[in-house]
Amino acid sequence: MFRRLFAGRLVTNAGDSLYYIAAMWLVYDLGGSAFYTGLAGALILLPQALQFLTGPLVDRWSLRRTLVGTQVIQGVLLLIVPLAAATGWLTVTVILIVIPVAAMINQFVYPAQSAALPRIVEKNELVDANSAFSVAYSGVDFVFTAFGGILIALVGAVSLYLIDSVTFAVAALVFAGLHVPNAEQPDTEPATSAVSDYFDKLSEGIQYIRATVIVPVLGTFVLANIAVYATIAVLPVFADARGGSGTYGMLLAGISVGIFIGALAAPRLKSVPMHLLGAIGYGLGGVAWLAAIQVQWLPLTTALICLAAIPLGVMDTIVMAMIQSLVPERLVGRVTAVTISTSGVAKPVGSMLGGIAAESVGINFVMAALTIGLFSMTVFWIAHPLLRHVPAVDEIDPAKYGLRSI
Repeated sequence: MFRRLFAGRLVTNAGDSLYYIAAMWLVYDLGGSAFYTGLAGALILLPQALQFLTGPLVDRWSLRRTLVGTQVIQGVLLLIVPLAAATGWLTVTVILIVIPVAAMINQFVYPAQSAALPRIVEKNELVDANSAFSVAYSGVDFVFTAFGGILIALVGAVSLYLIDSVTFAVAALVFAGLHVPNAEQPDTEPATSAVSDYFDKLSEGIQYIRATVIVPVLGTFVLANIAVYATIAVLPVFADARGGSGTYGMLLAGISVGIFIGALAAPRLKSVPMHLLGAIGYGLGGVAWLAAIQVQWLPLTTALICLAAIPLGVMDTIVMAMIQSLVPERLVGRVTAVTISTSGVAKPVGSMLGGIAAESVGINFVMAALTIGLFSMTVFWIAHPLLRHVPAVDEIDPAKYGLRSI
């Protein structure tokens, strides 16, 4: 079952990568402004901030049906773009309506996959399994963003939406054969109405993480996401000045392959104390990004961007493994959703701020913002009284860090 879940992850990640790069470039092409790319990025990312609302439903629904249904709906939605282009109705407004709806449907996918994973692999295999999932995410993202700019130049951004619909159809077929055991429920859990049960489960997930180490870890993710997505929002403008859509694909690929390498390295680093990974890794990433935006040779810029993104891949994988191994199984879906939603709030904010700042103070200032974000994360890991002592994942005392079993 892990192989089928993994294969579905590969295909659905391909679809996500395609419609993100196509949407950002198409909006820039139609609107010609960094403000529109910032707005498009914000609308794509805003649903992530609402993912905590999907957690209780993911924990309640059949995971297989959830995964299949989301793929089918997204595939149908994305066909609106080529249909609008064929009938002469394609505008920036159409893109700005379709992409957030598709992105909202997508918010059921990752909590469902995260909730399924600990039910089909052993606890001591979770870091490796999460690394494989992160590699699937980042590796596929790397491949499709690397060629995304080239594909836009060859067949056009609208055609990418047709290709994207096919990937979601394939993912639905893969997930259709998935069998995930039901989560264990306590015998004392009372029967309630569907609405009451939803809000009870939602509240339980939020209350659980309030006194845990997850909260300050999320603080570091918020700092990074504001800076990262401010940068990504203006990347089409930055790339256009340095060569066009092919350059855009290469720069996005640099970010993706860095996260890919970080995820791949995570199992080898799981014995390193988390506070060292956070403090040192993000600091080195900030130095690499600062160098990347100064050089003018695209291969070197791409390589430095790749180095800057490695700590992001490492920490995302390690933190997810911590949640899946220490949080009670029946709460994993909603805790994952709350976690992603909280860190996700910063993404649309960063995207909008990036678009506005690019129009008012210039692209170079926004591109430098990621260095500030990564350095801020280093300071946070050093200064926070709880974070600066967090050991390796396998050595964490759940009681000491609030990760109680209930």
